[in-house]
Amino acid sequence: MPDSDVIKTAEDRMQKTIQALRKDLSTIRAGRAMPSLLDRITVDYYGQATPIHQMAGVSCPDPRTILIQPWDKGTLKSIEKAIQASDLGINPSNDGVVIRLVIPALTGERRKELNKLVEKKGEEGKVALRNIRRDANEETKKEEKASLITEDDEKLALEEIQKMTEKHIKEVDSVIEAKKKEIMEV
Repeated sequence: MPDSDVIKTAEDRMQKTIQALRKDLSTIRAGRAMPSLLDRITVDYYGQATPIHQMAGVSCPDPRTILIQPWDKGTLKSIEKAIQASDLGINPSNDGVVIRLVIPALTGERRKELNKLVEKKGEEGKVALRNIRRDANEETKKEEKASLITEDDEKLALEEIQKMTEKHIKEVDSVIEAKKKEIMEV
């Protein structure tokens, strides 16, 4: 029986890589309003870098607008500045009570740029999966050299790790395709 600890650890790391890719892709603007666009933006709030979600109510009243309603009205300017300083490329409008972010429609050229970015992030995810495979393979070979497992178990473990890697790479491909489809929707 192949060493299940190495395989379980590799499986966990691969799952976390997929989750990280999904979270990273959720912050890419696809032409419609989503509260997750604000996930990476933090605001200096009493000397602490605080996520917007922890200091304001964030909602999407329509498909093109994000509405940010701070619980402390004194933070309106700080939130506005943090959004302007971010890489979102959206200019917030502040009416003294709430901040509105109007998501502009994507141009064809911008959609192509975003697709390239999605592909790049997907390739980074695949590289991470291959690195996890390499680490698991090395660990399995070390265990065989130390006579902790047999040669047959080593071979079975290496095959299992390869199958697991291929499965996760297919999952990355499907995540990328779904995001590209979302970006190309008009």
